[in-house]
Parts: sequence; C-alpha cells; structure tokens
Amino acid sequence: MSPPTAMSEEEKDTFKILVATDIHLGYLEKDAVRGNDTFVTFDEILKLAQDNEVDFILLGGDLFHENKPSRKTLHSCVELLRKYCMGDRPVQFEILSDQSVNFGFSKFPWVNYQDGNLNVSMPVFSIHGNHDDPTGADALCALDILSCAGLLNHFGRSPSVEKIDISPVLLQKGNSKIALYGLGSIPDERLYRMFVNKQVTMLRPKEDEDSWFNLFVIHQNRSKHGATNYIPEQFLDDFIDLVIWGHEHECKISPTRNEQQLFYVSQPGSSVVTSLSPGEAVKKHIGLLLVKGKKMNLQKIPLQTVRPFYIDDVVLADHPDIFNPDNPKVTQAIQAFCMEKVETMLDNAERARLGNPQQPEKPLIRLRVDYSGGFEPFSVVRFSQKYMDRIANPKDVIHFFRHREQKEKNEEINFGKFVHKPASEGATLRVEDLVKQYFQTAEKKMQLSLLTERGMGEAVQEFVDKEEKDAIEELVKFQLEKTQRFLKERHIDAEEANIDEEVRVFRESRKKNTEEEDEEVREAINRAKSHRSQGAAQDYVMSDDDFMEAASDDANEAFSLAPSRGRGRGRGRGGRGQTSPARGGPQRGRGWSTGQDQTHSSRMYNPVSTSTKNMSILDAFKSPRQQPSRNIPAKSYSEAIEDDDSDLEEVSFTPSSTANQRLSSSAASSKRSSQSQATRRVETLSDEDEFDPFKSTSTSRRNRR
Repeated sequence: MSPPTAMSEEEKDTFKILVATDIHLGYLEKDAVRGNDTFVTFDEILKLAQDNEVDFILLGGDLFHENKPSRKTLHSCVELLRKYCMGDRPVQFEILSDQSVNFGFSKFPWVNYQDGNLNVSMPVFSIHGNHDDPTGADALCALDILSCAGLLNHFGRSPSVEKIDISPVLLQKGNSKIALYGLGSIPDERLYRMFVNKQVTMLRPKEDEDSWFNLFVIHQNRSKHGATNYIPEQFLDDFIDLVIWGHEHECKISPTRNEQQLFYVSQPGSSVVTSLSPGEAVKKHIGLLLVKGKKMNLQKIPLQTVRPFYIDDVVLADHPDIFNPDNPKVTQAIQAFCMEKVETMLDNAERARLGNPQQPEKPLIRLRVDYSGGFEPFSVVRFSQKYMDRIANPKDVIHFFRHREQKEKNEEINFGKFVHKPASEGATLRVEDLVKQYFQTAEKKMQLSLLTERGMGEAVQEFVDKEEKDAIEELVKFQLEKTQRFLKERHIDAEEANIDEEVRVFRESRKKNTEEEDEEVREAINRAKSHRSQGAAQDYVMSDDDFMEAASDDANEAFSLAPSRGRGRGRGRGGRGQTSPARGGPQRGRGWSTGQDQTHSSRMYNPVSTSTKNMSILDAFKSPRQQPSRNIPAKSYSEAIEDDDSDLEEVSFTPSSTANQRLSSSAASSKRSSQSQATRRVETLSDEDEFDPFKSTSTSRRNRR
C-alpha cells in the first residue's frame, strides 16, 4: 500500500466511492474450473478500491450467492475484507446522522471505523439482496455476521413490512454532504403494492435539505417481468440525484437520465456470469463515483479477471440452402455447422486474452439453436466431449429450443407456451408463477379447496430458495387452524355439504384480501422457523439426557422416589420392548413424570401438538366428550421394566416413610395406589404390550387390563 499523500483542496471536498453490485461470492464454488472465479474478481475489486484510495466501498446487494454461504465462502470473504479494508489510513469523512437508527439491527449500532477496537481504513457499506436476505427466526443474514465482526456496515433494513421509512446515512467530507439511502431486497410485488399505497417514505434532513447529494441504493427488478413484478423508476422520489440499481446483471453502469423524475440511474451489473444469457455477455465494470457538492462523475473501470462469455444464436429455418429436414444426413450437417460457430467464438476469446494475462484461460461459450421446422437435435453430450479441455462449460455449450409460436397450435396445453422458451426468457419465471400456472391449468379434482395459490406459491418459494423445509407444512397447519376457528365462530352444522360451502366462501374472501393473506404467509413461515430452532434445541437436550441415562448403571438399578426426577422420554435402555443381549442383567426404562413435573421440566414432550396436528375440519364440530383430551394431564404414569423372569408384579411407591415397603401381591398394590394420588405404578410389560408414550391415557389403561 502506498503511503498517504497530502490532499489538495479539491480532494478534501470530494467523495471517492467505489460502486459494485451482485458479486455472488460462492457461485459454483464446487466446480473444478469456475469454483474460484467469484473470489478472484472480489479480490480485484477490493484492490482497485485500495489503489484508488477511495473513501468507502458501496455494494448494492447479493454479495453472497447462497442465503447460507459455505464455510469456504465466508472464510474467503472475511480474509479479503481483512486484507484490504484494515489499515492505518485515516477515514476522511464523518457521519452526522443517528447511527442507532441507521444500524439499529446490529448489536453494535455504529459504523465500524469509529469502533475503538478496530482499525478500519476503508469502510464498506452494503444492503442485502434477494440471494443473501435475512431469514430464520432471528431474521439474520450473512451480512450480519460480517457486520458483527466489524468488517462491513449493513444498512437499508426495514423493521416493518407494513410501512417503510427510509432514513439516510448522512455523510460529510469537507464541504460536501451525501445523504445515503438504502433499501434491501423486498419481494417485488409486495414493494410495488406498498409504493402504490403510499407506504414507502424517504426521510430528508431538516437542515439545508437542498445542499445534500441524495444517493439511493436499491436491489429490485428494474425491467418489467410482470404487471407488478418490478419497480418503475417513476415510483422513486424526484429529489434523488443518483440511483445505484442492483439485482439486474447486465452492465449499464453509465448513468442514464430519467426525464420524468430528473434523476440519474446507474446499473453496475454483476461481476460474475451466473446465467448464460445475452445480458451477461456485456463487458463487466465497476464504478468510481466522485461527488463534490451537488456535482458527480462516474468513471467506468473494466474488470480484468472476469471469465469471458460469448453467445450466439442459430435459427436452422433461416438456412434452407444448407439444411433440409428431409435429408437423412441433415443432423451431421447441423452438428458441423455448430462446431464451426463454436470454433469462431473460441478464436475471438483467444484474441481477447492476448492483451490480458489476468483473464481466465477457458471461456464460457453458449450457442442457442432454434430447431423449429421439422429438424431434430443431435447429442449434446457427445458434442461437448470435444471441448472438455477448451471450454469452461462444456456440458451446456449447445442449447436447443423451439420457437414458441410452434406450440400455439395446441390450445389444450396452456403452460406449454413457456416450457420451450429460450434460457434468457425462461430465467424470468419464478416459483410462485409456476405454482399459479399449474393450478390454473390443473383438473378440477386437483384444484386447491382450502389453501390459496398465492400462499402455496410463497411457501414453495421459501422451501426452494431458503431451504425452509417446514414452510409448506406450517402453512397448511396455520390455514387449517384458521379455517377451523372460522367455522366454529359461525356455528356451522357438522354436515359435509355445509362445511364445504363455508370453506369455499372463506377461501374466496382470503383471496380478495391480499394484504391479510401476505401476513398469514409470513406468520406461518415465521412459525416454521421458530419451531425448527426450538425443536433443534429440545432434541439436543433430550439426546444428552438419553446419553447420561445410558451411561449410568446405578441409576437404572434403583428408582428415584422424588417426583421431580421424572424423565421426558418414554424410553430408556430396554424400554419399548427392546432388550440388549450384551447386558446380562435386567433392562429397565424410564417412564413419564407426574403432571406437576410437566410444567417445570424443559425436557418434557408436549402432547398438545400431536393432537392438533392430526385434527381435521370435521373434528372441529365433534362434541366435547368426543374430542381427545389434550390439556388435562394424565393422573397415572407407568414405567416399563423387563426382567429375566416372566412373573408380573406391581410395586407401589409413596413419598411417605413407608415408600420403600414392597407389597407381596398386585391386589394390595392396586388398593394402596387408589388411596393416594402421589402413587407411582411400576409394572412389567410383555413383549406384546409395548409401551408407547404417544398413546392416550385411556388407551394405556385398556392395554393394561
């Protein structure tokens, strides 16, 4: 690092900001050829920032490709940030805004370079994208880990999903002042609706609001993918001077003026190719933004370490003089023509690499072939074998597709219109759209009768994108319980026809109220996250308890008399009818504790959820005497003991001084147990009478008779 030099008067009033978006660390990290591409390019970006002595780095979301990045990805990111962003060079700007508001989600709500325990020379400010957005019961993301470590400043998080107030980070360097606004990724349709309903507010400084350079960082769809699946530029406030737009991967970093709102928009694009589409083939750049007063200048800096990508299209029907579908050797002719196209792109890549030794050796090549008009595709696997050592993506060099108009003749298959889209167009489809399209075209017997397509689509997306494995199950349970409550409040007769009609009416009313439905989905998904985290902690405690129980021989030979010592598991060594031939002695298992212990023990199993989970709509209308008891604790609990002898005997224990007296007959034991509620029965079960703690109390009594 070069030593700091004396700053000129002009530099004292000029912000130097390095701008980048969509770095996607960890993309294809397990690929033998492309695994390190994202880390090499991120290293180049940070080095360019250091060489240009920028005041800070501004990232527009999707720093990580996965919502839960691997240890290798996190380690490499931390290593690079510590290598380039730590140092003795003083930070030349100050923060004037309330940092507890700007960084309120962090446990350390202040900018990292003002932390006395850290030595930061180049701060990094970043919003989250749709790939690394907060998830889980605690709503954390990978950026929060970096923020807690003091390597990055995560801003732009919204505390509410009903109303968004964007408070700027106010920066000042000399006489120049920047109001930095940030908004992390939010589902486009929801944010679109919030803008329409005037639920998004951008706060402005009270003093000298016209003297601030207003910089806004956003991570949303800019191009229109649907009626409401994007954010129009006209939705943004007109007092903004420059918008840094993330999420779109095509590099359009040169600021373009919006003539209606009179602000400029810069779209830096991604620094790595994540989809083989034409937009990714544009040369990758980052930006060096200079701000002095209300004036700005954005300089494009090309990235040298990005793997080159070349794409070309071939329409076989446009070459009737070369290809004839009736020719038996037309497939060989098509393959030879495609090989010629691929060789041409390889030659272009080799010439471009001559002047740039930092560029990776193997390029990305994509040839899209439209074989409409009666042609047949050749074997892509066999074709790719010829380029294993020359191309970084040999398995998907060729992409065959048919033009969409060829499928319009079949009116019965509506969703076939988008199945055969080219890759660049099919990439715009989302999981929710596919779920909606499926149910729109499904048969009547396959239609949803209780859930809605919108809710199911969002739950499936959480399952696919965020690996929330319980999202669908929790949504079904949540909406089932809500429907049951609705039917109970309406006092509907327990007739299937009446119930079906009320369920249909209730479902239609939910479909009309989209905001309430969104809230339902969020609550159900939060329940799934919360239950998963609680279940993991409970399983850990119970597993440890089983381990200690198995390791203690003396504890299994003598039974404790204290009622507070009840176990929360219905099985021990030898419990549930299992025996261990390695142990010569009798095998005993622990039973349940008394009803009092259930309220104090953290290891007890709660049977309420079991009854609720299996409850159907019709169960909600049964009389109270028909419903299984879920909240009344059982008064008698048993422990299973399996001895070597086959005799059955019952022994009663009481908390009094005569608790250790053993009765000679089972009849005397039954009499003594009926006189005291504190009595605990211990009886030996045969192999057929397996002890099951999940059965109801009445069932257990019936089996003992």
